[in-house]
Amino acid sequence: MRSAMLEALGLSTEDAATAVPVKPVVWTSEEWVAYFEHNATNLMPIPWGAGAGATREELAEIIESLRAWQLGETSDGTRLTRAAERHAAQTYDPAYVEAIKRFIAEEQRHGEMLGRFLDLAGVPRKGRDWGDSIFRLFRHLRLRMEVWTTVVVMVEVHAMLYYAAVRRATGSAVLRRICHQILRDEVPHLRFQCERLAIIHRNRGRALRALTMGVQRVLFAGVTVAIWAGHRRALRAGGLTFRRFWGGAWAQMGKAWRAMDPRGYTWPTGRAN
Repeated sequence: MRSAMLEALGLSTEDAATAVPVKPVVWTSEEWVAYFEHNATNLMPIPWGAGAGATREELAEIIESLRAWQLGETSDGTRLTRAAERHAAQTYDPAYVEAIKRFIAEEQRHGEMLGRFLDLAGVPRKGRDWGDSIFRLFRHLRLRMEVWTTVVVMVEVHAMLYYAAVRRATGSAVLRRICHQILRDEVPHLRFQCERLAIIHRNRGRALRALTMGVQRVLFAGVTVAIWAGHRRALRAGGLTFRRFWGGAWAQMGKAWRAMDPRGYTWPTGRAN
């Protein structure tokens, strides 16, 4: 990913060591499609043959949380695709729809990996969860790409903390590798979504951007509390107290806010976005 980003900036790895720091260039949707295609063929091997490999005590702490999180990763993406189609038509960016479909496919792959682990552990997959229902309802209130993308960024920021905690909470080689793969995928996912928000916010005045950030901060606080309420047992098993979880979530979201700030990018004349 790093080398591809350097290439997008016209720098070699050697140049990066001596170059004057420059603002990154937002990737085109075509570049993101190419990234997702490449990533789909370069996945980490998972030792499924080893079985679940988790102790009864480990499962008691994390399994209900995993069942709920697995459900959240399995959306069919119909509404998100519809929102992307509208956004792509408005921004004259048809490749964005394909990029979103590839993103959805990666999230579904995460859900399937977690589901396969549940199968190995002899635990039924969950069909309904209150937390997942609330997030889906919120996203469905407005079929706007900005709303969808903002919620996705917030959930994925928490996912970084969540999967790191689950990986620490288990000795299962399978589950640890699944968490590692998901964490590896989430870093570019966050950049993909934050770049899109930077594009959306680019032509907003300072006052409107400040208002947007204020609303997002209130929403993020609510999301953080809701995720802790629903998953605190698993998070604690991974070594997170509420204070550490709260602090870590805001630190990660701070990085996301910087990544969605249009002032943090170079906007070349003639760029499609």
